[in-house]
Amino acid sequence: MGMLRDEAPAVLLVEDEEAQRQILGKYLERKGFRVREAPTGAEALRIVAEHRPELVILDWRLPDTDGLQLIPKIRERSPFTAIVMLTAFATVERAVEAMKLGAYHYLTKPVNLEELTLVLEKALSELRLRREVRRLREKLSELGIPEAKDVVAESPAMKEILRLIARVAPTEATVLLTGESGTGKEVLAGLIHRLSPRRNSPFLKINCAAIPEGLLESELFGHEKGAFTGADRARAGLFEEAGEGTIFLDEIGELPLSLQAKLLRVLQDGTFRRVGGRKELRSRARVIAATNRDLSEMVRKGTFREDLFWRLAVITIHIPPLRERREDILPLARFFLKKYARRYGKPVEDFSKEALELLWSYDFPGNVRELQNAVERAVILTEGPLITAGDLLFSPPGTEDLLAELFRRPLPEAVELLERKRIEEALKKSGGIKTRAAEMLGLSERVLRYKIEKYGLS
Repeated sequence: MGMLRDEAPAVLLVEDEEAQRQILGKYLERKGFRVREAPTGAEALRIVAEHRPELVILDWRLPDTDGLQLIPKIRERSPFTAIVMLTAFATVERAVEAMKLGAYHYLTKPVNLEELTLVLEKALSELRLRREVRRLREKLSELGIPEAKDVVAESPAMKEILRLIARVAPTEATVLLTGESGTGKEVLAGLIHRLSPRRNSPFLKINCAAIPEGLLESELFGHEKGAFTGADRARAGLFEEAGEGTIFLDEIGELPLSLQAKLLRVLQDGTFRRVGGRKELRSRARVIAATNRDLSEMVRKGTFREDLFWRLAVITIHIPPLRERREDILPLARFFLKKYARRYGKPVEDFSKEALELLWSYDFPGNVRELQNAVERAVILTEGPLITAGDLLFSPPGTEDLLAELFRRPLPEAVELLERKRIEEALKKSGGIKTRAAEMLGLSERVLRYKIEKYGLS
């Protein structure tokens, strides 16, 4: 038989009648297949083990064996090979038996060549789809230890998100990650970058809520020397430094309107200017954005540009809160336990039954970040091989939002806000007894009374 180009699908034709082999073989070669032939079961197994053909056309009766006995041996040597059985003695029982053993299809002699072609093409299409799914799963599995070590996905929701990420990552599409604070948006943004063709280029991230507006523009787009007070030299921003890498814009809902127009321009035509500059610069970076806010509602209120919203939301991936994917809680808790036990050199092995019940039942308003913090504290505090329920301390509700608010405000305002919150909490815990509250805060009662009056907390 003549050989076709390497990319043509490979078929092994297992048939003891030479005339039948030649008829089928020549027909399949005309249809674009690479054909190998085997007159016996032993020769068929040798070729399967050596060449792993995509398709096997297998006669029921062979000189040294029969097709039914050969099916499991072929599948053992090449699990992703599709087997089509041929026989002159068709019965329902035989067909069912062959399919149970792993045959893809069953045809009777004399073979209808058009039907055979359709069956082979369908088998080939399904086979290649299975191989692609396996390849993506193996890629995610390989990433599990060295690269995606922070990705734990046991819940159906998170597994579906990983499948979506595997499809989206190789593209150039802008991705918007949505979900509550602490759900793992930054971790997934990093995974998208590592699964993309940009994986060897920089992955740069910035929190739009943590940097004052005046500095944020410079951080993103850079500035020229003398552009503002203190700009004693020119500086490149993230869109220059990223090159052909990825920029992760966290808390994109906090981006000021004045900068939204500039970001839109980069996303539309890839151009921008440094602060104080006139030269048009080009960006080849991919943008992944994240927010815990409802951007569509912000668009309706006029606090977020609609055109920018649609540019960012080419692909939107919503990450559900941890309380809606409880299957992830215990695997994540054990993952963090191992991580921090190694870091702090503690011989902590697992959680007690009561601790596991507490983890499972708690709602985690701070999501994965709160779980991580709680487990880290528990590993540090515990004195035995098991973390107990008493070792697990959870952050008060609203802690994550308060932290974000503190970073948004100018330093003097942030200090006052934190001071006020701490005083309110101490007064509540002390039942309004100022001497006790002052002791809890490490203040004198006179200073506490002054601050109560200052903040109007009577």
